[in-house]
Amino acid sequence: MLFKMIRGVLFHQRGKMMLIAFTIALGASLATGMLNVMWDVGDKVNQELKTYGANIIVKPKDSSLLSEIYDAGEGEQLSVSYLNEEDLPKLKTIFWAFNIVDFTPFLETEVTLPDGTAAKTSGTWFNHHLSLPTGEELDAGITDMRSWWDITEGAWLNESTDSAASSVMAGTLLAQQEGWKVGDEVVLTGTAAEKTVTIAGIFDSGGDEDMQIFAPLDMVQELTDRDGKVSQVEVSALTTPDNDLARRAARNPSALSSRDYETWYCTAYVSAICYQIQEAIPGSAASAVRQVAESEGAILDKTRLLMILITALSLIGAALGISNLVTASVMERAKEIGLLKAIGARDGSITGVIMVEILVTALLGGVAGYFMGFGFAQLIGRSVFGSAIEMKAIVIPIVAALIALVTIAGSLPAIRMVLRLRPAEVLHGGQ
Repeated sequence: MLFKMIRGVLFHQRGKMMLIAFTIALGASLATGMLNVMWDVGDKVNQELKTYGANIIVKPKDSSLLSEIYDAGEGEQLSVSYLNEEDLPKLKTIFWAFNIVDFTPFLETEVTLPDGTAAKTSGTWFNHHLSLPTGEELDAGITDMRSWWDITEGAWLNESTDSAASSVMAGTLLAQQEGWKVGDEVVLTGTAAEKTVTIAGIFDSGGDEDMQIFAPLDMVQELTDRDGKVSQVEVSALTTPDNDLARRAARNPSALSSRDYETWYCTAYVSAICYQIQEAIPGSAASAVRQVAESEGAILDKTRLLMILITALSLIGAALGISNLVTASVMERAKEIGLLKAIGARDGSITGVIMVEILVTALLGGVAGYFMGFGFAQLIGRSVFGSAIEMKAIVIPIVAALIALVTIAGSLPAIRMVLRLRPAEVLHGGQ
């Protein structure tokens, strides 16, 4: 009997039921799309921000404090401590190894140019190939870490070529000052050696680097007689925004309880990754670039808040639409409901039938809305981030619960009308 009543309503009021299903589908699609994007947006935004530089700096633990405050004078090196280049692959052995997307070492010095002037020179990796003990193959270096640099002449130095060992890249201001062009040969005189190099590319960084030379790390190690040494390492890592636990751990990890310590250590907070880097690389001190790390957290929090607000507003709109449509449906069926009450049907039974009808319609609309939301999420992912959005299984029960809640909330005004309906008034045309 119940099935026949539901089928009759769906058939005779198919226009309104289709509108109800469509309204629910729209709400479900927005909720599905926004929730999936919200859960996946952290990694997407982090990956986008990683193209703008490192968020962790690794330096020797006992390096001179003066090197942090003053610039070295001409020919001077205030830092007396270095990290070992051979230890750098250990960055990919920490607990959060897969969150480290790129890193590059630096060894800074000043060289004397042929005209007698001094130029700051940084030895680094460009696209340095690493074969890790884990079996992973990795190309690390400044090419990806400084992807926003504009190469005005030539190209990025390619370490896989034979000429890379004797090639350098120069900043645009320094090249203009010295009159250099791509292909020119320049003699660089370091503190321990002299080397003739070729200008492979000229870049515009928009910063202080435009007055510098960037050379292969091996070359600067030779010029300064610091074989296998680096002064610092820039690391680009995918991190989780800091919370109170992360801030307490950053101050003193040993002060945490064992449970808090385990939670912090096994979460990709920037402080946890820094701590693990220090464990992996002997004599190192890792610290977060706070402007970058805090910006990431703020952007992620605001993006997620925006997604939640859009979801909430879409569901409120769906609830209002459902309320109007269900109320209109009940008003059309007032005589039918009055007759049911007159022959002894209880309010609870009538209300149950109406709610089953609405929930069946909501189920159909919700299923359609979920698949619409799947396409909506992919559209956002492709257009904004250039990659697909991973669909989270947890979204299905959440959306189902939200749609059920919205459907019930939207049906409440109509249910109140049913409860207040008097058979005598309806059947005699009083309502």
